[in-house]
Order: sequence, then C-alpha cells, then structure tokens
Amino acid sequence: MSSITSLRAALIASSCLFFAPLVVLAHHGLQAQFDTKRVITVTGTVTKIDWSNPHARLYLAVVGENNAIDNWELYMGSPNAQMLNGWKIDTYRRGDRVNVNIFPAKDGSKVGFATKVGRTAR
Repeated sequence: MSSITSLRAALIASSCLFFAPLVVLAHHGLQAQFDTKRVITVTGTVTKIDWSNPHARLYLAVVGENNAIDNWELYMGSPNAQMLNGWKIDTYRRGDRVNVNIFPAKDGSKVGFATKVGRTAR
C-alpha cells in the first residue's frame, strides 16, 4: 500500500469515527426527550404551525397558573407523516382552540410530543 492510500484510509476511518456519534444523536427515540409513560392534555390557542422537517411543530398559548400564558412547543411527526394521517397545511390555523394529548418533556419544560389534536368548542 502506498503512503497516499494509507493516509486516505486513515482519514476515512477517522471521519467515520468522528461523525458516527452525530448520526446517533440526530436519530433519537421519543423516550430520549419525552415521558412516553405519561400523557397529559393541554387546551390552548394555536399561535403557529411549522411544517418543516424533521418534525412538524404546533405552538400553543395555554392559560396556566395565575392566568399566566404558557407557550407550548409541540412536536409531531414529519410533515409527510402528518399528511398521510389526513392533515393539510391549513387543518389548524392561528387562533384555533385545540385540545392536545401530549407526552410531556422529561425536563419539565413546556415542550411535548403531540399524540392527538382536536378542536374545542369556543
């Protein structure tokens, strides 16, 4: 083997070792961030919907303790998965009132993974 071939092989191997952990971190399961053994329901007003990969996100303003507004960020499946499940880009719009069942974040932040979304009566 020539020294250039050996150097190339060493660079490829070290690159693989460097980037492998990044790939593992990018493809985490729900259990890494969310408490999948617990489902809570929040009711709020849609403030924004983000249809970008890898996860669509639903943002809600929820009236919390002492009538303070809690802003929730709720992850959902990919935009493709949402469309395959019957969602359209305008299924829910800013100002809609919704109930959402979520797996809450393990760290107690106002973040969750939406498992079911439905309109509420005004």
